[in-house]
Amino acid sequence: MSHITQQVTLASLTQPLNPMIKLGVVLAAVGSVASLVPFIGIVEMNKVFINPEQGASWSEVQPILLAIASALVIAWLFTVVGFWITHLADHKMQSNLHRALVTKLGQVPLGWYNHHTSGSVRKAVQDDLDDLHHMIAHHQVELTCALALPLTGLAYLVYLHWSLALLAITSLPFYMLAYAWMMRGFAGKMQQLDQMFNKVSSAIVEFVHGISVVKIFGQTGRAHANYKRAVDDFSKQYSGWIKPIVKVEAIASLALSVPVITLLTISLGLSLIDYFALSVLDILACTLVAVSIPQSVITLNQGLSAKQKSDAAAQRINNLLASPDLPKAKQPQTPKQHQVIFHQVNFGYDSDNPVLRDINLSCPADSITALVGHSGAGKSTLAKLAARFYDVTAGSISIGGIDLRDIDNSELYQQVGFVLQDTQLLAASVADNLRLGDPSADQEALVRVAKHACIHERIMQLPRGYDSVIGEDAIFSGGEAQRLSIARTLLADTPILILDEATAHSDAKSESLVQQAISSLIRGRTVIVIAHKLHTISHVDQIAVLDQGQLVELGTHQHLLTLNGHYSKLWQDACGEDQVDPTAIRANQ
Repeated sequence: MSHITQQVTLASLTQPLNPMIKLGVVLAAVGSVASLVPFIGIVEMNKVFINPEQGASWSEVQPILLAIASALVIAWLFTVVGFWITHLADHKMQSNLHRALVTKLGQVPLGWYNHHTSGSVRKAVQDDLDDLHHMIAHHQVELTCALALPLTGLAYLVYLHWSLALLAITSLPFYMLAYAWMMRGFAGKMQQLDQMFNKVSSAIVEFVHGISVVKIFGQTGRAHANYKRAVDDFSKQYSGWIKPIVKVEAIASLALSVPVITLLTISLGLSLIDYFALSVLDILACTLVAVSIPQSVITLNQGLSAKQKSDAAAQRINNLLASPDLPKAKQPQTPKQHQVIFHQVNFGYDSDNPVLRDINLSCPADSITALVGHSGAGKSTLAKLAARFYDVTAGSISIGGIDLRDIDNSELYQQVGFVLQDTQLLAASVADNLRLGDPSADQEALVRVAKHACIHERIMQLPRGYDSVIGEDAIFSGGEAQRLSIARTLLADTPILILDEATAHSDAKSESLVQQAISSLIRGRTVIVIAHKLHTISHVDQIAVLDQGQLVELGTHQHLLTLNGHYSKLWQDACGEDQVDPTAIRANQ
């Protein structure tokens, strides 16, 4: 498939591959049936050798040996080719699915990532794809082979005598009953374990991403508590489920062990010789078929378990593919001016719980607007709406008089840049991370923005400078990563900028450098800044005070203090805090 649409589903990706999968299944089935011929040949050769009427002659043995040799070649060749075809189908499916998932991840709103952890996304695009490999490349072929061999063998025994077929499966019902007991609620248990493993993956990612902050503030024990709790919960759930199953499995497996089956078949078979007029060779044929059944049953068990995992993986992938895309503008427009206006904005993550209500706010071009308020007041949500992380529930947000929903997504992010609390850096070179802001930027441009962001000297201390790979020979602290992010945003040179707690993960030493970098970043731009440290925004053009999702006050720092309202109370509370750096956000302009 050369084109991936937003309606793509897993079924639409696998359906064109069905002819290849069916061909692989047919070839593997032929190979499986052919693998039974040598067993039959052994029985027939023994009939020739023990014929009391005449000795064995080459003319009688030669066709049997030729049939055995031919069957071995056919069994090997057809099975290998069958698996090769299904693996080829899996390769095509994986390739198409990778493209579909990457396309989908690029089409969902940025706010989608706030509700989906990196661990769950990684599981869908990596682990779940590995699980799907079994469903396409192995499951149907292995299931067919596991059924074809014993069924053909049992048909041969029925041809010899019906009692032999029953004798070959004497111990099978005991195992099937035990297996049915073990598989009770398997799908639900696997779903629970998958959810818990997602928590483990997310806890690992969160801990690793925050390791610099953990070291700075010495909270190592507390920081890994979430990870330990997630692992302990997973261990308890898995152990509680698997322990009784292992005991039953150990006992039930005896019913399918080759020694037990051989002993049972021979002992019972000898007692049937006189009763059904069977021969010793008939019992030999029955034993050879019977001992092939355990491996088939084991393959079926493993295949069905893997199929359950594949089905769960397929469901998660389908859920991801079904995630709604960010609506595209029908007639895209390009803003010529850079004022941001919130008009009667209402928003809620669900219809029953509004987060923002009736917000009217104008942010003039080339001005700085600070959003302040208590935690949960709606500051970050309002700022993210300006970058179209989500679409408003009611009202509108416009840039230069054009509704965000009428601006093409690629154009919007050439107009709006943002520096968030949690800086994300790729496992690539420092230069490549900076060039995310402008892929065409040359080395001179990289150095220029790095100097403005006060990070150039730190980069030059790395083993390979700008070519150092993050995570290998480039390890940045929280404040350094923030300054690198600021340099990247400087390179993007967007006329509108959103700053969300840019110094949240900075220690006392690096906060001053981050503030200097921010001062370079905001020059000549329309800026919306969120900050709990009110001293850093006391000189901005206007301060918007939010409380419980509503805009309750608007004005300059001095004007709001005279009102003796919400802002005044916030300022009084802030005065009691240890102010790390008295530099105001306008100070270095």
